Amino acid sequence: MSNTKALPQLLEPDVEPCCPPLTERPLTADEAVRTAAMFKALGDPVRLRLFSLVASHEGGEACVCDISDVGVSQPTVSHHLKKLREAGLLTSERRGTWVYYRVDPSVLTAMGQMLRLPTWRRSRTS
Repeated sequence: MSNTKALPQLLEPDVEPCCPPLTERPLTADEAVRTAAMFKALGDPVRLRLFSLVASHEGGEACVCDISDVGVSQPTVSHHLKKLREAGLLTSERRGTWVYYRVDPSVLTAMGQMLRLPTWRRSRTS
């Protein structure tokens, strides 16, 4: 049984990023809401650490049993992982008694593209 929850605009393969690069044009109201939800979820140090643990874990996925030692209780870890899932940053799948989390590469790509510096500014700073 899969408990996968994610924002489709961020996690479907071959889908455009949720928002254009911030330097390309002003965000629409809807784009700003989606972007703020992602950054709000990552604005907590425990969530950012959990996201990093999942993203950097060998094989691209991590069992909750492998990432729960972040200095907070297990219920708090579960709460933070839920917030990351709701923001579309993680997907999850239950396998027996454990839940495995993944960061879809398109999420990292979308975040990187959103924050990239335009070519004309990169050449000035070099």
